[in-house]
Amino acid sequence: MIDFNKNDGLVPVIIQDNKTLEVLMLGYMNEEAWEKTNEDKLVTFFSRSKNRLWTKGEESGNFLKVVSTHIDCDRDTILIKAKPQGPTCHTGSRSCFQTEFNQNFLFYLESVVKDRYENPVEGSYINRLQAKGINKIAQKVGEEATETIIAALNERKKDFVNETSDLLFHLLVLLQEKNISLKKIAKNLESRHK
Repeated sequence: MIDFNKNDGLVPVIIQDNKTLEVLMLGYMNEEAWEKTNEDKLVTFFSRSKNRLWTKGEESGNFLKVVSTHIDCDRDTILIKAKPQGPTCHTGSRSCFQTEFNQNFLFYLESVVKDRYENPVEGSYINRLQAKGINKIAQKVGEEATETIIAALNERKKDFVNETSDLLFHLLVLLQEKNISLKKIAKNLESRHK
């Protein structure tokens, strides 16, 4: 149960991209906005400037579809993992915080690979690989792993970065072919961490 008695009935709400885990924005909800969000599965805030409920995307079409909600230990802050339907920020940026993708880009790239599998695009390298089947995809991962090792031993940082990038990309394609997500790999690694 959320404690709406603090801060004049408003609680801060952090919106996080469900795929990339990037923080997209911060807003505020009152109890009515919270109930509407849970009912519609679209993030609805209480706009302090408009003094009314405001569903993110009601004018732009850039809705935030709720994937999951989490309440902090003090019951006065909400974290919502959402699927953005376009840029989140009113400036047209994906995040109000102007952060870089960094490691989150891997999750974004994973979503691109998955989208190509579900919605093939003519001329797409991913779809050409997919058409050749798992043997060719696995072979490409092996080739890129070998090239990564050679680049590491040659001690040219630029080559090593390029070959490692190729390896990770092809591994993402292989993971998609096997229908295994990066999240599953991360959870497995986390379970091994001591």
